Amino acid sequence: MRMFRPPSIPSSEITSETTWLRRRELLAQGAGLAALVTLPGCFAGQESHAATEPSTLRALEGVTPAPRRFRTEEAQTPFEDASTYNNFYEMGTDKGDPVRNAHRLRPEPWSVVVEGEVGKPGRIGLEDLLAPHALEERIYRLRCVEAWSMVIPWVGIPLGAVLARFEPTSRAKFVAFETLVDPEQLPGQKRQILDWPYREGLRMDEAMHPLAILAVGMYGRVLPNQNGAPLRLVVPWKYGFKSIKSIVRIRLQAERPETSWSQSAPREYGFFANVNPEVSHPRWSQARERRIGEWRKRPTLMLNGYAEQVGHLYKGMDPKKLY
Repeated sequence: MRMFRPPSIPSSEITSETTWLRRRELLAQGAGLAALVTLPGCFAGQESHAATEPSTLRALEGVTPAPRRFRTEEAQTPFEDASTYNNFYEMGTDKGDPVRNAHRLRPEPWSVVVEGEVGKPGRIGLEDLLAPHALEERIYRLRCVEAWSMVIPWVGIPLGAVLARFEPTSRAKFVAFETLVDPEQLPGQKRQILDWPYREGLRMDEAMHPLAILAVGMYGRVLPNQNGAPLRLVVPWKYGFKSIKSIVRIRLQAERPETSWSQSAPREYGFFANVNPEVSHPRWSQARERRIGEWRKRPTLMLNGYAEQVGHLYKGMDPKKLY
């Protein structure tokens, strides 16, 4: 195949609505660009491409449309917005920091260590990791704890299919993920906002659910650096901080793993992080959300609209404790 979140973050570090509305102006000033918009779904010129995507700028090839159950008919968030308004603390805490610092990340070559409770552990190159699988486009909602959301066409492969290749043992109850640690490539790591590396985890049944994917692209193209290149997790029924970016290690284990945000602020960020409009964040309600590009807020959907598909995973569990 060719491919070819805190410690409690002070309000001063949360992007204000005014800043968000002026995002294009601020990004233009910061990056020295005259404008961000030229053609729909494109960056403003070749220089911007080179700073925000891997060296292989060609579109992903041979992508298969996913079954209808993995899609939504909702309007997609424009590529420009999805690729310039990001949470990626390894590149900085401001929503515009990732795109400003994206040129530092070197996503090629890339390898991932798979270890722990598996029959076939080892380090594997990204292309070899993906090779046996057909890439799929899946249009998923992404919901963040700051009450904003997007609809993004992700390109990736089922996480469960990848894990199965390494022959999980009967002791594998959880899957732990780690991101790259390299402050030169990821300058946000120069600040001790979190205990690096960024760590996330899923229960085994969550990881094996067909909705969970490892994404390598979006909008039919290679995943931009600021969106977590070259490999990120997408779990659409959970809040966005579960979708760890720039993954370099996957470990299957018997015990529940420590995760970055729940370790730093357990009262605010729990292990499960399931989207639940009935459970408020300690500092704000989660009952409504603002879709990027829209002015009016909309009701937040239980499990981000995927309750029919994944609700059975939490049968008998107290929803107040799922977060």
